[in-house]
Amino acid sequence: MITRQRLAAGVCALLAALTAGIAFPTGAVADETAEQAAPKVELVLDVSGSMRARDIDGGSRMSAAKQAFNEVLDATPEEVQLGIRTLGANYRGNDRKTGCKDTAQLYPVGTLNRTEAKTAVATLTPTGWTPIGPALLKAAGDLDGGNGTRRIVLISDGEDTCQPLDPCEVAREIAAKGIGLTIDTLGLVPDAKTRDQLSCIADATGGTYTSVQHKEELTDRVGQLVKRAADPVVTPVAVEGATACTSAPTLKSGLYTDREEFGQHRYYRVDVKPGQELRASVSVAADREVNPDYGVLLRAVTVHGREIVRGEAAGNGRTDVISTGLRYPKAKSDDENAPAETVCLQVSNSFSAASGVKTTPGMPVELTVDVVDGPDQASDVASFGLGRGWWLLGALVLTGFLAGVLWGWASRLRIAVWRTN
Repeated sequence: MITRQRLAAGVCALLAALTAGIAFPTGAVADETAEQAAPKVELVLDVSGSMRARDIDGGSRMSAAKQAFNEVLDATPEEVQLGIRTLGANYRGNDRKTGCKDTAQLYPVGTLNRTEAKTAVATLTPTGWTPIGPALLKAAGDLDGGNGTRRIVLISDGEDTCQPLDPCEVAREIAAKGIGLTIDTLGLVPDAKTRDQLSCIADATGGTYTSVQHKEELTDRVGQLVKRAADPVVTPVAVEGATACTSAPTLKSGLYTDREEFGQHRYYRVDVKPGQELRASVSVAADREVNPDYGVLLRAVTVHGREIVRGEAAGNGRTDVISTGLRYPKAKSDDENAPAETVCLQVSNSFSAASGVKTTPGMPVELTVDVVDGPDQASDVASFGLGRGWWLLGALVLTGFLAGVLWGWASRLRIAVWRTN
């Protein structure tokens, strides 16, 4: 179910990106791929004392990480600016306060010199604490600036030892800034607590979590993530929805991100000209523990509050992303100067936080807006498609009636034959 929802959201995002580039070449708010800065990736490696453990193909976790880094550095695309940051690599003492500051940039983010980067990695020795939260904050700063793809790849073998700076909360704060930074995590130990924490970090920014137990798996996965940064992408634009339609921001075709608190309503405005069709979809990510049974509603309403069409979806705690969408065709007008209609998109949710879970910042929202040329007859979608559903309802009623009549006739005939015999 998760895969289908994400695939649907991805297809909508791609359609929105293509439309934005064709229909609105100068006004599109999504960044043009050609104008984006070089993609940036920072590899964040856990060099804490536990990396000495020898449980990966007979060797230590540290040696597996070094081998993976060397092979990945050789295969890094030329256009990718890559850097390396460590955590727990320098302080050997027992002072927790000092150990939780132990994160340093081993190789700066920039044009890659493979020899220098490999030499720097070769010097690493498992040493100290595991300050994942502080390392992520510093890594986000290392990648600051520019509008290209930005990705952090975190490799760790244990939980953060520097609470209460919760790395999950750090990841949510990074995502809430709307800078389009993705954090992918790789766990070297199949431990439930480590898996939960690294999964939470990845989910907060739309990244992925992978459990790794072999050298080849680690090399392949890190290499995939680095190369993925070089793929052309549409960077979502951060937008802040309003609590009422009258004060909502006006959006054009594109991909947008926002944050929505539990049970909140967010409004956005879209201008739809006669003869055009509005297509919109929304995805809300449950990036923290929530109570079961929830839903997401996307409504298109007039500026006066009258509902035009809606899309809704429900979940029961088994999905981490829930999506829905809608279509609204605006009928053509004989008046060439007819004004555009302002449609208000209302996004609301029925999530509720589990006991003890923080409700701020709000949950990640991804909104796709696409305004295209509509069908020849606007009623084709409203009456005969998914917009209204009257035709389908009528067909089902008629089919049920005819089936009932035929079944009753057949039953009477069978009883009459039985009595005759």
